[in-house]
Amino acid sequence: MRILFLGAGGVGGYFGGRLTQHGADVTFLVREGRASQLADGLRIESPNGDATIPVKTLLAGEQADPFDIIILTSKAYGLDGALDAIAPHVREGTVVMPLLNGLAHLEKIDARFQDATVWSGVARIPAELTPEGVVKHNGRLAGITVGPRPGQGATIPLVDKLVTALAEAGITADRSDAPIQALWTKWVMLCALAAGGCLLRGTIGEIARTDHGADVLVSLLEECALVAVAEGYGLTDAELEDNRAWFSDRSGSMSPSMLHDLRSGNPTEADHVIGDMIRRAASHGIETPYLKIALTHLQVYEASRT
Repeated sequence: MRILFLGAGGVGGYFGGRLTQHGADVTFLVREGRASQLADGLRIESPNGDATIPVKTLLAGEQADPFDIIILTSKAYGLDGALDAIAPHVREGTVVMPLLNGLAHLEKIDARFQDATVWSGVARIPAELTPEGVVKHNGRLAGITVGPRPGQGATIPLVDKLVTALAEAGITADRSDAPIQALWTKWVMLCALAAGGCLLRGTIGEIARTDHGADVLVSLLEECALVAVAEGYGLTDAELEDNRAWFSDRSGSMSPSMLHDLRSGNPTEADHVIGDMIRRAASHGIETPYLKIALTHLQVYEASRT
């Protein structure tokens, strides 16, 4: 099983690095600057164990033997470039598994690679890439849910092979028989977190310790949850209650990666994560005032960058 990771940042670097560390055949498709950083090994700093791992890299335009699975770990705003980069390596039957938030990317990848098999993937990991090129894992959580979509049953043996390899590498991994539901379950939580965290510029705890912060976060969650129900992918009562409690935790240290992008002056996934949620809500006649305020805030930021 040959695996190509598009990118070696926080998400791709951690998962691909751990797979490599435990014997999987992994190659990273990266830019020249990142390839130079990886020449002496991929560095991971993690509560699960620090490591410097020798890795194989590939630059755009270089040839390589066929890959069985291509895993996309780009940001949504870099998706077009990511698809251009992997295009020479996508053949009939190649599996492409995006680990992006939201749902809009699936339709775009399906349209670009009609002969490929596009799985659904959900990543759960707090990780980032430092300016020095170190993959910094901010916690012990490291999980992936893999899901073949309808009509892809023939690829289940390959799904299970990947899940086994991930588990052997110390990653919490599972195969979902409801992969789109898994995407929605994460998207509802993440959209509320990204909107609230960026609008209010803080961690969950910092926001929840204010007079009305927890109410704002929970209101964002409720808006997203209504959209999921309307789309046919509602969360369970237990999942919603867990999220409400999480957003009300005055000691919570979590903040969205979108806030990190904002503070760094980088582009954000605002339209992909929040804007798409608002558009889907509008199609069902659902009002989303809190989400609209958050998106407006981020759009002003994006306009100021240009």
